[in-house]
Amino acid sequence: MPPRYRRVAVIGAGPSGLAVTHALATEKTFDTIRVFDRRDRVGGLWHYDAEPDVFPTTTGVPADQTRTPPASVTKLPAFAPASPPDPRARSALYWDLDSNVGAESMAFTHTPFPVVNSPVSIERFGHGNPSRPYSVITNWIEDLFRPYLSLVTLRTTVEAVEKRGNEWVLTLRRTGELYRGQPHDYWWTETFDAVVVASGHYHVPFLPAIPGLIETSQRLPGQFEHSKSYRKPAKYADKRVLIVGGNVSAADFIQDLHAIVQGPLEVAVRGRNPLLDAVYHLPNVRLHSTVKSIAVSGENPTKVDVVFDDNTRVIGIDHVLFATGYRLQYPFLKPNPTTPENRVAGFYQHVFYADDPSLTLVGQVKAGLSFRVYEYQAVAVARYYAGRNAQPLPDATERRAWEQDRLKSHGLTSSFHAIGPDFAPYFNWFVDFAGPAAVGTDSYALPRWDDAWATKGLALLGLKDKFWKGLIERNQAIKAKL
Repeated sequence: MPPRYRRVAVIGAGPSGLAVTHALATEKTFDTIRVFDRRDRVGGLWHYDAEPDVFPTTTGVPADQTRTPPASVTKLPAFAPASPPDPRARSALYWDLDSNVGAESMAFTHTPFPVVNSPVSIERFGHGNPSRPYSVITNWIEDLFRPYLSLVTLRTTVEAVEKRGNEWVLTLRRTGELYRGQPHDYWWTETFDAVVVASGHYHVPFLPAIPGLIETSQRLPGQFEHSKSYRKPAKYADKRVLIVGGNVSAADFIQDLHAIVQGPLEVAVRGRNPLLDAVYHLPNVRLHSTVKSIAVSGENPTKVDVVFDDNTRVIGIDHVLFATGYRLQYPFLKPNPTTPENRVAGFYQHVFYADDPSLTLVGQVKAGLSFRVYEYQAVAVARYYAGRNAQPLPDATERRAWEQDRLKSHGLTSSFHAIGPDFAPYFNWFVDFAGPAAVGTDSYALPRWDDAWATKGLALLGLKDKFWKGLIERNQAIKAKL
């Protein structure tokens, strides 16, 4: 039986793009599989970029930053003058980043991560701990992509995805192409029967709309940073520092900086993750309510004054570090499905476009044990595109109803996309929908959810809690001896 769709485009060559490419290729039925990524190598944001993003120039919902061919270009394909680099393509990795999800539950079910720990993680959590250094994960992605590199086109940005008739038209821009001896952008279009968006959601930093923030950051460049740009703690040594945020990245920064900054490490939190509570009690950490306003210091114009919602004030801050998460952005989709509340609208099970399931998203979930959840989504998409899914996809009315029901239970924000703690029903839906592999393929049946995966996946949070409490106890013991 022929596939439901013969020509499939995949946007993104990071871990979710890898999951999709592997799943599509192992079905052995598609005429065309094309993978596009704007970086110069596979792996997505799991590559360390020494030069980070610049600080954002806006708060809230950013403007659409997709590009269009210059007005002088009337027909594609065509060359055009080179566009400036896109800073959103740079990664958020910092120098000692280890995985936050336990390795056994994070990796695809078919290929585990190598058993390697970083020196930092061994010092903090002991030998054989479940974290993995980012470099190990990067190499793992590259190794798994190796059989499919002929399908991948790099240095290529997907600028538009539009449905015309029965086909999806992708407008593509490849950078660094030489034309008459000079680097140019090369623009062209390709058509497909189906599109999988696997471009991730850690590209566009989110900044809260704090009065004075943008103006002050522009007057004091280099003294404001989003977590996407954090690299090493050295620049913060002996400086007065404020961290804004209350989740995993903020906890990592508190852990790095609490002992090296000048004076107390100021931390502004709106809400705390209870699993990270111990980090806020580390020595030299002072908690505040949310930030009310930011301004150039009245006492020293090279520093920052901050007022908090309870009207307390801290003056003379050298660096402000925002660990406030990311905006979901798919500006190349027409229309853009992201909402002002920071969720993606219109996708059944966070994957199948309700109005037209020839468009799918893979990787657009939170608290789902990535990368494993990407694998489950990808196999289900591949099986559906191949026309081999074991259970039917609900009709458009039921798909839209699923979204409305979830909005009632999870709300309008990005929490709409949170999977945990309801892992079993979500993972097993994909197991049942995809069903067994077809004879003659290299695909496989997805294993059913195992509750041990959640325990192993979240084990690192317990190890961090133990490490932080040890630091607190040692500090208290030292004080008791004084």
